[in-house]
Amino acid sequence: MKYSAKGSPMVRRLLFILLLAVALFVLFPIFVVLMNSFKSRLFISSEPFSLPSFASDNMTFAGLSNYTGGVSKTKFFNAFGYSLWITIASVCGILLVSSMLAWYITRIKNKLTSIIYYCLVFSMIVPFQMVMFTMSKMANMMHLDNPVGIIFIYIGFGCGMSTFMFAGFIKSIPLSLEEAAMIDGATPPQTFFSIILPTLKSTAVTIGILETMWVWNDYLLPYLTIGTDYKTIPVAIQYLRGGYGAVDMGAMMAMLVLAMLPVIVFYLSCQKYIIEGVLAGAVKG
Repeated sequence: MKYSAKGSPMVRRLLFILLLAVALFVLFPIFVVLMNSFKSRLFISSEPFSLPSFASDNMTFAGLSNYTGGVSKTKFFNAFGYSLWITIASVCGILLVSSMLAWYITRIKNKLTSIIYYCLVFSMIVPFQMVMFTMSKMANMMHLDNPVGIIFIYIGFGCGMSTFMFAGFIKSIPLSLEEAAMIDGATPPQTFFSIILPTLKSTAVTIGILETMWVWNDYLLPYLTIGTDYKTIPVAIQYLRGGYGAVDMGAMMAMLVLAMLPVIVFYLSCQKYIIEGVLAGAVKG
């Protein structure tokens, strides 16, 4: 019996070693942050890659003092509340608006929908730094510099990629399903929410994961828009950096762990949908 080179034990072993090395390369920085979050801040700079020590002559283990101190200094739970509200509202808004827009521009073929589609595609390649000062000025003028207004800004920035992915999947949905619903008397909103939206589940989960990771970890947009009045977690952590370059590294490492924990749990619980959603959203020929 013949085996292809791709399926040979040697190739599989080499592939496993390669993927293991990549995984360790990605996980190592997270492990270093977690390890240093339990060390005294004086030893984080001098011994960054050593494990916390319990030896009496070289006691580097700090217990939970970094966590309690960081929570107190950053008002972590207030920042957590703002981040949670902004993330949930923004992602839900992006999913709803972009899915409806993708359905419209896919089914209605005219110059206007083509212009909208290509503008959204173009927005995916425009760096945020090109528009951030104009955007922050407009947000201030339109009174969007608050935890509610920033949601509309996130929806605007997030609709490009999500509409592109939704549109690719909607092209594969048979038009006969919508025609049958309309024959039965369904209105366009009823057709969308009863026929189209349920079929977009896999793509919606994928987009939701990607947008959640973006909004939750975003520092620049909240800092420019709502500033220090309503600190999100990334902004609050940055303020652990004091004057003259002084940084409470212990508290910062601990807060980074707490900031990563929710999105890691969310990602691990939903990551099985990512490949399925990406493949489902691929543009059909």
